[in-house]
Amino acid sequence: MSGKSLFSVILAGLIIIVASKSVYIVKETERAVKLRFGEIVDADVKPGLRFKFPFVNTIRKFDSRVLSLDSRPQAFLTIEKKRLIVDAFVMWRIDNVGTYYTATSGEEFRAADLLSTRVENELRNQFGARTLNEVVSGERDEVMATAIKSLNDVAERELGVSIVDVRVKRIELPPEVSNSVYDRMRTEREREARELRSRGFELAEGIRADADRQKTVIEAEAYREAEEVRGEGDAQAAAIYADAYSANPEFYSFTRSLKAYTESFQGNGDVMLLKPDSEFFKYLSNSKQGE
Repeated sequence: MSGKSLFSVILAGLIIIVASKSVYIVKETERAVKLRFGEIVDADVKPGLRFKFPFVNTIRKFDSRVLSLDSRPQAFLTIEKKRLIVDAFVMWRIDNVGTYYTATSGEEFRAADLLSTRVENELRNQFGARTLNEVVSGERDEVMATAIKSLNDVAERELGVSIVDVRVKRIELPPEVSNSVYDRMRTEREREARELRSRGFELAEGIRADADRQKTVIEAEAYREAEEVRGEGDAQAAAIYADAYSANPEFYSFTRSLKAYTESFQGNGDVMLLKPDSEFFKYLSNSKQGE
């Protein structure tokens, strides 16, 4: 190969290398900054095919999608000086690429470390201003909303990132605190149960007393109505008997005497001392005379 041909090959190779170093692509899921000897000259390179001066400009690319940070479980104190073990996570993304690069040198692990420190400080402030019951159940949503707003302001200003969400995965009580808390919760539940039980007994007694009163009233009314019906029946029976016996008084006297004989001589040991001509033996004497 001649010297001219070798020069041409070397020149072509250099052109290819320079061209490859002069072209770069920023994806839609990326954010980038352009540096010139380490100094930022373009703090927000748009997605697409771009050009740069080789060996002069440097391109740093970062993921623009939502990233997650699972912070370490930390011990926080409530306003009651109760210690809690809180495990939280943060969803964040790069918002200002220039500020992000300046604050973190473009290192994601450094950004995560700085952000984790700020999250811990903010949660410590939020938990320290509330009671145990509020942070566990009563105001957890409010705690998170306040933490997101406060962290957003700090993170955008200092780190160039925006906070999408902050969530508490788990809140645990230390062993030395959990037993006393559980005992207090158990005592409160037992007290509520006693109150509900006593109210139930009170209502039951009222219902039982009302039922007894209604029973007494119903029985009294039923007895009154029964006595009225019985009285009317007795009156009607007496009237019927009176009409029947008044039609034949002699027959009525005879049947009454037979009934008296039957009731008087039921026992074998019964003894009666009467005069033979007593009115009691009227029909017996008349029957013997008739024979």
